[in-house]
Amino acid sequence: MNEGSNVKFSEQEALNFHSQGRPGKIEIVASKPMATQRDLSLAYSPGVAVPVRAIAADPATAYDYTAKGNLVAVISNGTAILGLGNLGALASKPVMEGKAVLFKRFADVDSIDLEVDTEDAEAFINAVALLEPSFGGINLEDIAAPDCFIIEQALKERMNIPVFHDDQHGTAIITAAGLINACYLTGRELKDVKVVVNGAGAAAIACTELIKAMGVRHGNVLMCDRTGVIYPERTDLDQWKSAHAVPTDRRTLAEALVGADIFLGLSAAGALKPEMVKDMAPSPIIFAMANPDPEIMPPDAKAARPDAIVATGRSDFPNQVNNVLGFPFLFRGALDVRATTINDEMKIAAAQALAALARQQVPEEVAAAYGRAHSFGPDYIIPAPFDPRLMEIVPAAVAKAAMDTGVARFPIKDMAAYRTALRSRLNPTTSVLGAAYESARANPKRVIFAEGEEDVVLRAAIAFRDGGYGVPVLVGREDVYDRLRALGVDDPKSFELINSRTYDRVPEMVDYLYERLQRRGRLHREIERMVNQDRNTFAALLMALGEGDVLISGVTRPYAQTLRQFLRVLDPKPACTPFGIHILVGKTHTIFMADTTVTERPDADQLADIATQTAAVARRMGHEPRVAFLSYSNFGNPEGVFLDNIRGAVRILDNRSVDFEYEGEMAPDVALNPALQRVYPFSRLTGPANVLIMPGLQSANISAKLLAELGGDSVIGPMLIGMAQPVQVAPMTATSSDLVTLAVLGAGGIVG
Repeated sequence: MNEGSNVKFSEQEALNFHSQGRPGKIEIVASKPMATQRDLSLAYSPGVAVPVRAIAADPATAYDYTAKGNLVAVISNGTAILGLGNLGALASKPVMEGKAVLFKRFADVDSIDLEVDTEDAEAFINAVALLEPSFGGINLEDIAAPDCFIIEQALKERMNIPVFHDDQHGTAIITAAGLINACYLTGRELKDVKVVVNGAGAAAIACTELIKAMGVRHGNVLMCDRTGVIYPERTDLDQWKSAHAVPTDRRTLAEALVGADIFLGLSAAGALKPEMVKDMAPSPIIFAMANPDPEIMPPDAKAARPDAIVATGRSDFPNQVNNVLGFPFLFRGALDVRATTINDEMKIAAAQALAALARQQVPEEVAAAYGRAHSFGPDYIIPAPFDPRLMEIVPAAVAKAAMDTGVARFPIKDMAAYRTALRSRLNPTTSVLGAAYESARANPKRVIFAEGEEDVVLRAAIAFRDGGYGVPVLVGREDVYDRLRALGVDDPKSFELINSRTYDRVPEMVDYLYERLQRRGRLHREIERMVNQDRNTFAALLMALGEGDVLISGVTRPYAQTLRQFLRVLDPKPACTPFGIHILVGKTHTIFMADTTVTERPDADQLADIATQTAAVARRMGHEPRVAFLSYSNFGNPEGVFLDNIRGAVRILDNRSVDFEYEGEMAPDVALNPALQRVYPFSRLTGPANVLIMPGLQSANISAKLLAELGGDSVIGPMLIGMAQPVQVAPMTATSSDLVTLAVLGAGGIVG
């Protein structure tokens, strides 16, 4: 029922997110080069006249020469914004921008938000219908009932492109998927189940209509509104409610639920009482989807009926009914076959595909990122939102249903090739990163923030705790509480603060560190001063004494200095040299670059170890590693004096028989450009490299920072790899979001 999660954050953080940098959440980016006068002449006048004439002669070619075929309008009049009510068209704009972001993030569908300033249904219909030439599909959003029914039906009749009201049908599709699996687990057939629907709004009616289309019998569904059960003799019913009226002598929700197999709640918090649950049939199926608080909390439902299968709209309980599992992929499939509508068969195909996906084994990288096993059963009847297979499986099912029902104008001839193309549209890193955040919420850890007196660190700690990712442990003095209060925290002392001046384990820390450093020229009084005055040393000792699961620092001191302080206290993994990875994340690719932070001139053994560990990180983030050892030389051309270490690393990997592709020495363009790779047919790489092993720290660090400042990719890191405990050194320019990402990935074991 909800497309996000139950993450907490301050109002100011939400405002900052939307206002900092470029205001809002979307921008228009040219998909063709615009650097030269010739580019501009082709893009506009006179070159644009050629596709104009082609489209005038054959309107179908608009899909070939414009963005129409991948462009969806997200349209609202703001009369039913989330749970906030009628706040107007302009106030709905942040929500519609957010919906556009979800389309892009999950299914690579371009989307524009349009806010129509009218509550007149006919005026709204006329405004939207005139936009058909611009878009490949229309997603209606946050429109109050009954206008939402009137508007959608009229637009579907007038427009020859898909029109979809997600508040209705998105929820219905995910609900139907969950019901398919819940019935499977409890040995039920849809044609036999008795269903009670509590709520008679847009989503409730859509859910009811879809499950009836899937085989649930009309007479087996009792719908309730605020008045009670909807039955034919009632005189207060509109046409949409009356369509689901059933002859019955039951008048209340409690009466309706006696012996019922399924409860579908799209109503209000607390509407379903434990005693009602007790009266349901054996192994009851309860979908309590009121948002943000369900009709009954899952623990209460389970206490009343331990045999119940429970779903909600919340991400902090199993079986989340999350619309983001549906609408992006539904439109992806519809757009790809240039469908004229989204019909029931396409919605049912999406639901069946989702249900089937939940029954499959979850990919290793997703399970690892979530930190727990997802396997089909009562607590896993709906796929995880960040499962990368959604992009392949659901659109393909929708596209096939569109073709089978004759609404596809561009049938797909090779479905296997289409599924391959779908896989390549999105970067698997984004799914794994998203899943890592879900894992952090499911397995919260204690993260020590060594620089707890810095505002950027405090903002990260606030976001980390409010996001439910774990417990931030702040290192600092008492004035940290004043800083937290200034940042909007109502109860600063609810944060755990450790002050070296008052911490009772300082003598133990001094003894521990003196034992490590006494033969490295350190005097006892010098150790005491370090423990009491150096926050990185103190924070590292907290890790050594088991006070935290992850350690983060770096925003106040150069990277090398912070790492040296950590290494005084904490050890690398056995037989391992720590090193840094920068991760460059693009729309469809991810590049892992190492070592970018630690070893100035790695020898052959170190290069081989760096390659092996970086390949493991790439695999944990959903990529099959292809490793390139970079150089100015391509396989000895030109010859040079700095190639021996690289060649030695390749020989070492030859002898180790590793399970990933690797090659070198080679220049970056040969490593990344398939056309240049064909010049060297003997190369062992089967495609562009995604792991770049740099020959030395100068080239690595310069390259990483240049790409971070000038490139178009998002940059994560540097990530510190090879320490015995999860320790991360942030760059001095890190934002609070960067620090949270380091903490989450470190806690989840993705890096480290």
